[in-house]
Order: sequence, then C-alpha cells, then structure tokens
Amino acid sequence: MTQGQNSDIENSFCEKWPVPEKFKNQKLKSNPARRLCRTLILLFAFLFFIRHTCGGLIFATMSLEELRKRIDDIDQRLVELLNERARIVIEIGKLKNKIDKPVYAPDREKEILSKIVKANKGPLPDRCLVAIWRELMSGSFVLEKPLRIGYLGPEGSFSHTAAMLKFGQSVEYEPLADIKSIFDEVSKGHCDLGVVPIENTTGGSVTETFDAFIDLDVKGVDSDVKVIDSPVKVCAEVQMAIHHNLLANCSLKEVKKIYSKPEVFTQCRNWLSATVEQVQTVAVASTATAAQMAAREPYTAAIGSSAAAELYGLKSICENIEDISNNITRFLVISREDAKPTGEDKTAILFSTAHKAGALADVLEVFKRHNINLTNIESRPSRKRQWEYYFFVDFLGHRTEKHVQVGLKEACEHCLHLSVLGSFPRATDLL
Repeated sequence: MTQGQNSDIENSFCEKWPVPEKFKNQKLKSNPARRLCRTLILLFAFLFFIRHTCGGLIFATMSLEELRKRIDDIDQRLVELLNERARIVIEIGKLKNKIDKPVYAPDREKEILSKIVKANKGPLPDRCLVAIWRELMSGSFVLEKPLRIGYLGPEGSFSHTAAMLKFGQSVEYEPLADIKSIFDEVSKGHCDLGVVPIENTTGGSVTETFDAFIDLDVKGVDSDVKVIDSPVKVCAEVQMAIHHNLLANCSLKEVKKIYSKPEVFTQCRNWLSATVEQVQTVAVASTATAAQMAAREPYTAAIGSSAAAELYGLKSICENIEDISNNITRFLVISREDAKPTGEDKTAILFSTAHKAGALADVLEVFKRHNINLTNIESRPSRKRQWEYYFFVDFLGHRTEKHVQVGLKEACEHCLHLSVLGSFPRATDLL
C-alpha cells in the first residue's frame, strides 16, 4: 500500500468517524483519534493481505483429500443453515394461513433474488446462484402450502419447461388440454397459479391467451362500471429462449407428416419451406402433444423441445431449426391476486373503444400526457359485435402509482370499458 493510498483510506475512514473538535488541531503524535485511525487502517490492510494472498497459498499446499474434507465440512454447515431457514419458512406459512395470504409473493421473490445477486462476489456466476435459490424457494412453497400450477400440457411442452424453471421441482404441476382450461382452473381455485404463453419475438402474439382474457373479462363486465378488475390477474412474467428441433424416429427423407403448434410452424417457416416443403404440416394444441403423436405414428415427426424428445423416446434429427436464433417467448403467470410494487413493474390492461374515428388515439394520448410508457399493444376482435375490438396494453409502472391511477381514470372516459389485468414485476433476465 503506497503512502498516497494510505492517506486516502485514512481520510475516508475519518469522514465516517469524525475526529472530535478538541483533537483536530493536534499533531499526529499527540492526537489519539488519528493514531487509532491509522492503526486500524494498517490492521485492515494486513488482514486483507493475509486473506487474499496467504489464504490462496494455504489451499495450494493442501492435498485433494484435505480439500474435499473442507468441502464436506462446508456442506454440513450449509445443510444446517438451510434447515434453519426452512424452520423459519414454516412459521411464515403459519402466519400467512392466519391472514389468508397467498404463498407465492412475486414482489418478495424479486427482492430475494436481487439481494442474492447483489451479495454475490464470485466465483459462482449470478445465474447459478439464482437457479439454486429458485429451487430453495420451491421447497419453501411446499413447507408453507403445496402449490398447484397449471400449464399447457402434456409434459415436455415449452410451457411446462418455463413453469419448472420459474417454480422449481418441488411444486405440483397440472398439465391441461388448452389455454382456456388454465384460466378456468385458476379462476375456480383448482390451481393456485397458471403459466400461459403470451407472445414470441418471431411469431408475435398467442391469440388463445388473449381470447381467454377477453372471455373472462366479458363475463365480469358490469354495464354501469367502466373500470373493473379481472377475476384472473397477471402476477408475474417469464422470458425463455426457445429452440425448436425436428423430432422423429426415422430419417429426414422418410418424414411424411410433421405435427406442431401453429405458432411453431410460423417460427420455423423459412426452414420448413427450404428443407421439407412437400411434407404435410398438421397443427395440434401443443409441441408436447405433437411429440406424443410422432412417437406413436410411423414416418411422422414433431417440432418441439429436446426435453420432449427425451420424454417420449424420439431423436432430434434436426436441431435449432427456428428462423431467428434470438427466439424468445414471454409467458404470463396468472393468479387470483396481482403483485405488490417492487419499483420495477409493469401493468397489463384490456379495454374496448367505441367504433368511431380517433377513439384509440384518444386513449393513447391520455397515456402520453401522463408519461405512461407502453411496452406492448395488441388488438383482438370482440367476437360479440361486428367491428368492435379489444386492445391489450402493457406499460411500465404499477397500478398503485399516482400517475397510473390518474391516467387510467381519464382513459376510461374514452372506453366502453377498461379492465386492469394486473401489475407484476418486470422480467429482466431469461430463464
């Protein structure tokens, strides 16, 4: 440590713990506070040197057996600490049951994972620690109250993978036949949460999910109330990289039929037209269903995940056939309650406007005036009246924020009705 560095650290130390007035003008030899300050600085520097230099030398001289013994000792302490944490989780679960509070709290999940990343000094990467803590939280859910999560089945679908990456191995997963069934099961309380795809960077929006929101919203509309709460709310979002593979138990030349989801065919359109243009493509409910059918029928293939191939005994005869390598699907987690504010949130709304010129522009102008930043806007026909449309909008901010509340109240003056689908923490990383 140089003299200049020593002086800088000393000044910084003394700024935090100021020297009493009566000692400020005294020289170092007669100033006990400054002598103590310098002594502590030298001590800290010495300890830092020992820890980061000598510690490495000590490990370098240890045998393989000695190092493994250190690992075993650390593992033993980790098990004790994890179970100590688990006992606290059980007490938290008891308190939540008394006040009828949901087990899954997206805001708390984001807070915990952010703290873990901030505390990480390496060498383990953040992604590794986040995955460990997700599994830890999955076990915690079971201790508080077993969670049941609905997804678009069967097993091995991309929705199943997204749900497992989000909620871990310890919760109960319920495969459902279609997206509408996921909404129904959550709204009836048969499932605590549901995971549904909403949009893809290549293929665009997933219309079944939007239509399910519309069906629920129409049921809940009161003609005397313009702003309503959806009975099923968005409480979180998940972003996952999607890689498609051609799965079959025959060679590519022998394939006569390919099963998959309509959106998947869209995401692989260029590859299909260039490679298997004459092969029949058949749309089914999910990629996992496609894999099941390909496993049963000779000379057929499916486009799906490597997990589906392993699960249903198929081979990946062509890998990563998506047209765009940066192929990401966004999923929504639905519940009967949305999330508390985290400071980094999004809100989803659904509204319809009168069939007149400028009706949508009037709503968008309100959002602009109140500094509400839109991140997505989609439209779907109402299916109830001709030429009437529903609009889905995501924007940055939480429904409890003042400018959002004022903006929504003003926007509803230009809508036939406006429904808040929920506020939730914004996903910033891929699972």
